Amino acid sequence: MTMPLTVVDITLDNAQQYLIDESFQRPVVIDFWAEWCGPCKNLMPILEKLATEYAGAFLLAKVNADDQQMISSQFGVRSLPTVMIMQNGQPVDGFTGALPEVQVREVLAKYLPKPWEAPLQQAQELMAIAQFAEALPLLRNAYDASKQLPSIALLIAQCHIELNRFDEAETLLSNIKMADQDARYEQLIAQIMLKKQAAKTPELAALEAAYAEAPHDLSVRYQLALQYHQESQYRPALEHLLEVLRKDRNFAEGEARKTFTSIIAALGKADLLAIEYQRKLFTLLY
Repeated sequence: MTMPLTVVDITLDNAQQYLIDESFQRPVVIDFWAEWCGPCKNLMPILEKLATEYAGAFLLAKVNADDQQMISSQFGVRSLPTVMIMQNGQPVDGFTGALPEVQVREVLAKYLPKPWEAPLQQAQELMAIAQFAEALPLLRNAYDASKQLPSIALLIAQCHIELNRFDEAETLLSNIKMADQDARYEQLIAQIMLKKQAAKTPELAALEAAYAEAPHDLSVRYQLALQYHQESQYRPALEHLLEVLRKDRNFAEGEARKTFTSIIAALGKADLLAIEYQRKLFTLLY
């Protein structure tokens, strides 16, 4: 996929293409500037930074007002720097002077998608083809960047449920305020309950019962951890293995520790659960 053009220098030859025609496809931010203009040199890096950050969501069109006096005159530019926002062939907003970045962002935000909307869409496309593990990092980034929108939290919880990581899903859902607990929230809560019941094989149920009767038996606890791992319930598997290692670091001739590190490796270094338990193991050992 070709990266869309983010910044262009305007001349008489390309003015119609980039200032008018392009504005029917996406917003065009026109920056009128000049070499002698000090404020222009303060503003331009901000606009270039935002153009890169938004990755083609808008086109930054730079017009040297000295070299392109005809274009500047046609747009009625009287002072520098002047910024205009074009949509559908018409100027819809703008400002003069070198505004600070925060204010520039506020002006542009009215006409641009949020920076986190693209990764959110990509994550939803991955979820649609059942690639839930791949969608999670994108959703987490979007969740943080959006200042923790509840709708994105629900998508993260859905991924956890599909990956049989019920504890993570429950923790996330428990932090959603009552005002945001809509029908989708209730549906996910019900899914967790049903999937937990369905996921409990006779082998797991038997080992849980054995553990309840003999919680200090490390062999039983180790077997229970292995069964959780086999059924892709990674948090309880890691938690039980960690408790085994707390009692005996070399349990089963090192197999408990080997299983623990293998689960973390399989989850991947960027996985939050893997990071959490890697730290716990490090604290225990060192």
